[in-house]
Amino acid sequence: MNPNKSQINPGRRAFFQASAVGAIVGAQTLLLGEALGAESSAALDGVLKKPDLLHGEVLRTQGELIESRAAVVERERAIPIAGHSDVLVCGGGPAGIGAALAAARAGASVQLIEVAGCLGGVWTAGLLTKIIGGGDKTGVMQEVLTAMQLRGGDVAKSTSGAVYDPELMKLVLEEMCVQAGVRIQLHTRLVGTVTDEQKRIVAIITESKSGRQAWVAKRYVDCSGDGDLAAQVGCQFDVGYDRNCECQPMSMMALLTGLNTAEVSEFIRENGAEAKSRFYKFMKEAGIDPSYRAPTLRHLHSGIYSLMTNHEYGVSAFDAGAITEATIRSRAEVHAIVQGLRKLGSPWQDLAVVATAEQIGVREGRRIRGRYYITADDLISGMRHKEAVCSTRFGFDVHNVFPDGSNPPDVKRYQAAGVKKYDIPLPALVAADVDGLMMAGRCISGDFLAHSSYRVTGNAVPMGEAAGLTSAVSIQKGVMPHELAWNEVQKFAQTKTVAS
Repeated sequence: MNPNKSQINPGRRAFFQASAVGAIVGAQTLLLGEALGAESSAALDGVLKKPDLLHGEVLRTQGELIESRAAVVERERAIPIAGHSDVLVCGGGPAGIGAALAAARAGASVQLIEVAGCLGGVWTAGLLTKIIGGGDKTGVMQEVLTAMQLRGGDVAKSTSGAVYDPELMKLVLEEMCVQAGVRIQLHTRLVGTVTDEQKRIVAIITESKSGRQAWVAKRYVDCSGDGDLAAQVGCQFDVGYDRNCECQPMSMMALLTGLNTAEVSEFIRENGAEAKSRFYKFMKEAGIDPSYRAPTLRHLHSGIYSLMTNHEYGVSAFDAGAITEATIRSRAEVHAIVQGLRKLGSPWQDLAVVATAEQIGVREGRRIRGRYYITADDLISGMRHKEAVCSTRFGFDVHNVFPDGSNPPDVKRYQAAGVKKYDIPLPALVAADVDGLMMAGRCISGDFLAHSSYRVTGNAVPMGEAAGLTSAVSIQKGVMPHELAWNEVQKFAQTKTVAS
């Protein structure tokens, strides 16, 4: 039960989806070795054949095209189990890194699944280049900041690792996970789940160059950002500001070169908050009209800079076609802005795009219903919770929801009230509808306005750390995550550490 269910706005659009695979396959047909008797296992002989990936074999799909051409009916097939683990983490971004490391360091075997070709999510594939809200955190977040500061350039050192080089971040995160014994699979997307009669996840289904594969674990952590795993298994969730699902816009980040830092210092964000408005005014007067009204220029190191100057409005985080169109538009806008600046002459004449992000920056997807629901009122009252996994004072950071630069009226009202330091409690990380599933990062349980604060990556890492540790401890204690209080998790983990 949600201990503060009354705080949920009944008018907000809620969704409930059946498990994409579980509804069709059913628990009785799970191909889980130990779950099958000898007779059932023998029946699979000749049916279940793992493809020889070295020689390029594939599991072929068979089915029928409906005459109306509205759908294809895929025939049932056996899906090979690719791996077993204690804890499976879906998503290798900031939250997923925290979850995987915490679980592995607590003694659990961990499988980390990531859709991109690197770890780090928005930090790396999204070229974010700035960690917000991490400076007052301990644990994994502090380890990452320290590594960026020690191994990065002068800007990383002067910002205590908060402004970082994305390529260095990729390397550091891989080193940390490999050292901890985390098993990593990149280029792999979650596409379904299988549940049992108790509505517990017993396997997830992925697609990749290796084809369709299944993964089995004792506990699962959704760090996908958009709540993909929780949605697949049938959890309720919210999207956007109201029943029209208005969400914050997406942004395409870019890396640039060809500037002299001294000549553009007034526009560099780390030289003062007014740099953004000054840069926007400069662009407008030059006839350049960026869709993001607070363009941000950062110096990373050497001659490399990052630029955020784009907003894509009204794009669903769950519509690949819409995201594709937004990506194409935003990349074109970045190049057009750079070309416009180049035409101004010195000091912009040598400006060039080094890279645009592999993944457009998504600020908002699903918010999964948990066993606590964080509200905007919690933030302005400075809510303290006995099961706090971390605290933050980051404000209501709502990028303009509407293309005309406006926001819903509640936004201004709550921004005027301000955010007091508040807690993010463990129950907000525990799925309300499915046992054995936890969430971390921007998909945890909360309302639209609260999400605009807790969504930043400096909060995502300690959330992930808490979810990973709780998952590992729940296995060792033989209970479900929702049966544990945060102080129990901490005490058990400390005991194990001392004993080792």
